[in-house]
Amino acid sequence: MSGRESRYHSSVTPPTFAMHDEEFSDEFERPSKTRQKKAMHELRDLGAELVGLSAGQLKRIDLPEDILAAVRECQKITAHGAHRRQLQYLGKLMRGADDAPIRAGLALVRGESAAAAARLHRLERMRTRLLEDETALSDIASTWPGADLQQLRQLRRNALKEQEAGKPPRNFRAIFQALQELDQQGATHVAE
Repeated sequence: MSGRESRYHSSVTPPTFAMHDEEFSDEFERPSKTRQKKAMHELRDLGAELVGLSAGQLKRIDLPEDILAAVRECQKITAHGAHRRQLQYLGKLMRGADDAPIRAGLALVRGESAAAAARLHRLERMRTRLLEDETALSDIASTWPGADLQQLRQLRRNALKEQEAGKPPRNFRAIFQALQELDQQGATHVAE
């Protein structure tokens, strides 16, 4: 053998190990690195969603103290790099917590937000119909029997005058606020 062959080829054969299928069952299989990274990214995104919530919404989700503190800290940070690092830290904290209650709380908040948005859209459509046609007042009266139709009629007239004159939409907004108050009063009467 030349010196060159001896450097690359050993005369000693490497040991062989017998692999038995029962020793490597699926029960003990570790997740791949890709799955681990995907799970970490999902938790980081979940943390980012928590950061986007208001203080009132956060109170309604049962969060561990350390995660809640990290979320509040992240909400305060304005620098992009520091915010990103805080989100990563939040994701790391979430890996040690049970994420099922957090996901359930977020689903509840999302559902209520969707219902609130639908309610606001319904009120906006009602306001638009009222401005287009005064007969929409009869629909308002049937929906909310205690509505002050005279006030709504006056607000409608003033809002139309504002539009014609190109003035700020003060009465336009007042119509929406009046409809919103009626809707909230109606919801409390139904709840009682």
